[in-house]
Amino acid sequence: DSFLDLGTGSGILMIAAAKLGAQMVCGVDKDEIAVDVAKKNLIRNRIDPQRFSVYTGNLVEWTQNSYDLVAANILTHVIVGLLDDVKTVINPGGVFVGSGILEENQDIVVGKMKDLGFEILQVAVKEHWAAIAGRYKV
Repeated sequence: DSFLDLGTGSGILMIAAAKLGAQMVCGVDKDEIAVDVAKKNLIRNRIDPQRFSVYTGNLVEWTQNSYDLVAANILTHVIVGLLDDVKTVINPGGVFVGSGILEENQDIVVGKMKDLGFEILQVAVKEHWAAIAGRYKV
């Protein structure tokens, strides 16, 4: 029901989540221009402004909500650095999907996720890039 996109960029993952039925979508990016672009793209795609929010900053600065699905399509070292914070904003039983991970670094992310209490659901590799999905178990 709720979706958080870390490093939202253009907002495309937020748009997809909203169109697939998420009731509330949220995004955060360190780049103020990206946040403005994401907002415009959400509106262009007819996502009701009452169903989305986009913020400039880092994860722990602004959110007091928790989410059912959290995604981060960014580089390995950024994902690893964010996972401790992700744990604080994901609902029990929620799913985290990390992508933008070089295949050779997937074990680093899988290990960190397991250490934090995520059950690995799937690791998909295509053209040397990995995506990892895990369910947060309390």
